[in-house]
Amino acid sequence: MSVYVPDVSVQDARSMTSDDWLRALRAEGHDRDAAITRLHELLLRAARFELSRRRAALSHVRGEELDDIATQAADDALMAVLAKLDDFRGASRFTTWAYKFAILEAGVRLRRRAWQGREVLLEPESWSTLADARFSAHDELEQSERLAALKRAVDEVLTPHQRTVFSALALNEVPIDVLAERMEMTRGALYKTLHDARAKLRRELEAT
Repeated sequence: MSVYVPDVSVQDARSMTSDDWLRALRAEGHDRDAAITRLHELLLRAARFELSRRRAALSHVRGEELDDIATQAADDALMAVLAKLDDFRGASRFTTWAYKFAILEAGVRLRRRAWQGREVLLEPESWSTLADARFSAHDELEQSERLAALKRAVDEVLTPHQRTVFSALALNEVPIDVLAERMEMTRGALYKTLHDARAKLRRELEAT
């Protein structure tokens, strides 16, 4: 029994149903190639939209570089969508589901670009900078004591690797995508390290 596969080389992508997309992307030969080309075009538009939405923060980035970032984001999003086709459950339109990958990848690329050439601090520059200047004298004293206890716990309880990851992500607010690239680790591994570090610190602080 043959399975109908829509000719996406001529069909308007907006008129394609989610099932049309899935059949075409799971097909072979020309049909699949045409579907992939059309999907990449949609993802590229989504990535460009996300970049334009953040244009105010990207005044230092040239237009051709932005276009390159959008293309890279669309490429990565396409690979992610194709790898996760079986995860699509139909809770939304297929294109809406796929767009999220492009928006995510555009954000990742932008964060990496913003930190390009910047030093990634793996130790807190100064614990005093974490204090909130709006506090009263009494609250400031309590906060200083809490920060001192946290610093001791970070120094004494965490492993060197946990201390590096915790300091970069939680204290210095380095984007996790940037840290993953610099440390050659996956985001999942960094999240696991951060989770374990926070659990250790929480137990130590509750015990004191």
